[in-house]
Amino acid sequence: MPKGRNIEEYLVEKLQDPEEALEYLRTAFKGGDREVILLAIRDVINAREGMETFAQKSKVNRQNLYKMLSEDGNPRLESFFSVITALGLKLSPEWNAPQKRRAYR
Repeated sequence: MPKGRNIEEYLVEKLQDPEEALEYLRTAFKGGDREVILLAIRDVINAREGMETFAQKSKVNRQNLYKMLSEDGNPRLESFFSVITALGLKLSPEWNAPQKRRAYR
């Protein structure tokens, strides 16, 4: 990070790049911590378009968007998917550990 810049400015600049933003979100999701995931989503939204514009795009009330992406946020599944979809993302489940295959008869 260049001298004379704070971390927030640097993060906003990096998250302007779609690939950087995607990797940032992937890293947050891999950790599995709800607070970290919500913070990462909030960071990407703020860096790329801002909460007010995004609230209109996602059809989620701006106050509810702030609340659901806060440290104590606990979004409903429907709202969470509205945000994910508006970000242009898709979720793809994967097993945490290899699964045993069942023999079919």
